[in-house]
Amino acid sequence: MKPIDRELVDRVERLMTIIGSKWKPAITFCLAFQGRLRFSQLRKELPDISQKMLTQRLRELERDGLVKRTYHEEIPPRVEYELTDLGREVHPLFRSICDWGQSHMSEIAKANKRYDRENPMP
Repeated sequence: MKPIDRELVDRVERLMTIIGSKWKPAITFCLAFQGRLRFSQLRKELPDISQKMLTQRLRELERDGLVKRTYHEEIPPRVEYELTDLGREVHPLFRSICDWGQSHMSEIAKANKRYDRENPMP
């Protein structure tokens, strides 16, 4: 048996923390399609996300260099978010994952049903 490349596994785990939360792909999609958005506009695009969660995920995306936050010193103050070049590079990966999911959703549903049938909940 070939040994597992632990360094590669570590990289995958790290990358999944960067892009793999429930909301990061959705935020990235919104910014990719809509361009620069204010916080309230993102909330409207993603009505199921809480304000706290959106704030946390935007900060994480900003920290990882995928999102740029611009603060405009106006009255009232205005904050806008947009993808960085790095964030725009990640978008096609999300798109590929969505395309893969679309192509295989019926297979996945069949596998789920088969598993549930063979492994009933106690």
